Amino acid sequence: MAEYVYRPVIHTALGLFRALRLRLDIRGEENVPAGGGAIVLINHVSYLDFALAGVPFWHARRRMVRFMAKKQVFDHRVSGPLMRGMHHIPVDRAAGAGSLIAAVRALREGELVGVFPEATISPSYCLAPFKSGAARIAAEAEVPVIPLVLWGSQRILTKGRPRNLRAAVGTPVSITVGKPIPYSELPDTRTGTALLELRMGELLDDAQRRYPAPPPGESPWWLPAHLGGSAPEPPARPAG
Repeated sequence: MAEYVYRPVIHTALGLFRALRLRLDIRGEENVPAGGGAIVLINHVSYLDFALAGVPFWHARRRMVRFMAKKQVFDHRVSGPLMRGMHHIPVDRAAGAGSLIAAVRALREGELVGVFPEATISPSYCLAPFKSGAARIAAEAEVPVIPLVLWGSQRILTKGRPRNLRAAVGTPVSITVGKPIPYSELPDTRTGTALLELRMGELLDDAQRRYPAPPPGESPWWLPAHLGGSAPEPPARPAG
């Protein structure tokens, strides 16, 4: 399909990252497939995650990710034309069947479909309980799931924090692409979702261990409480 919108947007985003002198630590590009459909499963800590998550796929294989995003973004007069022009997939939470059908169709056509299983940014910066859509879509489309974790992007632009791009200059950002998980390892929605959450948690723990410590004197607001930061504790998960 024609990509009159997506390519310029990619180059604009990469130019912004260069202007901010972001220190991108990209790992796992060998896990980016040369072709074929796959779900790209992404944790969510900042408003830049859409753009950052696509970087290793473009850099390694010049592949584009079609993201599933809430319908309100498509209804906006500015972002809407861009989202439609990049062939992203709107999600109407009141009537989700249509978005699932669109995602399965795109995957069967060989596209990469980006999914944020937490659905929103968690203020704790820990993984929130996953929605079950990714496991269900992967099984129906018979495609693998590629886990991807981002860390550090919450220091640039995130929910509930003032926007200060000048302070974001030089921020380290970790982008890790994990090994694809075959759909055959996701036997049912509940078990599959639990496995995806486990693999993502392992990748995130590793990324956090590798990430540079906060500079002396900087408030660690962007670190989870269990890592010594001042982000709020995540809500307790229901038993079972």
